[in-house]
Amino acid sequence: MAAADIIHADGMPVVFASRLTRNPLPERIATTDFFHDAAECAEVHGLRFYILGSTEEQNAAAVAAIHRMYPRVKIVGRRDGYFGKEEDEAVCKQIVESGADVLWVALGKPRQEYWALENRERLRGVGWIKTCGGLYAFLAGDVPRAPSWMQRMGLEWLYRLKDDPVRLVGRYLATNPVAMLQLLINTDRK
Repeated sequence: MAAADIIHADGMPVVFASRLTRNPLPERIATTDFFHDAAECAEVHGLRFYILGSTEEQNAAAVAAIHRMYPRVKIVGRRDGYFGKEEDEAVCKQIVESGADVLWVALGKPRQEYWALENRERLRGVGWIKTCGGLYAFLAGDVPRAPSWMQRMGLEWLYRLKDDPVRLVGRYLATNPVAMLQLLINTDRK
């Protein structure tokens, strides 16, 4: 994460934790919300998107949803996320040759972050590489967003846990204690 050009708080727990520091964050910037701002901007300025990741079906459904919501967004390419390291060079070449300004990468955390960093040099010419986790599932309508009151209270994780406990319980148990420990060790408090 430290190698990223821009880091933002995608979840309310990060915002809440930041309030214990000298530099609290004013709000979260959820990728699932931010995407819509980026798409509106892309329509106005003619930015070209490449949609990478997820399953073939979900990727295609997300692209169809983007076309419905933002008909002037130029999607210059798409492909699922089921490829191995040996295909990275070819995938990156295809992305660069598409003329994409923005590459949306949904390969699952942490693979998408590692992939973006490892392939950064191969993607020269792409203006912005944005990891986006479960964005395509939301766009495709496969996963509902939590009610806005739950989002505001930082409970979107609980809403998602209810819908996908098998996948998320392990993830939350593995990552949350590590994140809390890092916060305690590495944070300048008030």
